[in-house]
Order: sequence, then structure tokens, then C-alpha cells
Amino acid sequence: MQRKGMVITLKSTQVTEYKCLHAAVWPEVLIKLKLSNIRNYSIFLKEPENLLFSYFEYSGDNYDLDMNTLSQDPTIQAWWDLCMPCQQPLESAEKDEWWSTMEEVFYND
Repeated sequence: MQRKGMVITLKSTQVTEYKCLHAAVWPEVLIKLKLSNIRNYSIFLKEPENLLFSYFEYSGDNYDLDMNTLSQDPTIQAWWDLCMPCQQPLESAEKDEWWSTMEEVFYND
């Protein structure tokens, strides 16, 4: 199992919209996440900075393949079409990086 942490900025004009979207995530999206071996998924918001922090656990054997399959799914693409206009990558994001991957520096089970 791999633990993943990522961060992105939430546009200040989109906070309410983003919260509403995630208060009623489409059931199909949740199913697709499970089929892609994503478990224990949370998104946290830090205001007033409007930083979104996501955490999930990946339980599969091929992360890149599962994430590629997930990203090609029409339901996921439709969901992202709603969520992505609310978000803005960090200034320090790598080229073609939307959510910035974070380094795990501590873990205690």
C-alpha cells in the first residue's frame, strides 16, 4: 500500500462551488476510484489560503497504469470538467502537473 499526498490551490471565487460538488460526489466517481485501487481518500481545505490537500492510499500493483486508466474514463473526465475550473496549480508545480505531489517526511502507524 502506498500513501499519497498532493496539494493544489482552490480559487477564492470557487470555494462554495467546490464544497458543494464534494458534498455530493457522483456515486459513479466513487466506484471508479475504488476500481483504480484508491482507498481512504480525503481532501482537506485550509482557508483563507485556499490550499487543498488530498490524501489517499493506493493498494494496487501498477499506480501509473491505474491512474492512466482512471484519467481516460468518461465519467472521471466529466467530473474533472466541473472541478478543474475551481482549482489552480501551485506556482512551483512541475510542467504538466495539476495537483502537486508531496514528499512523505513522517509516518506513524
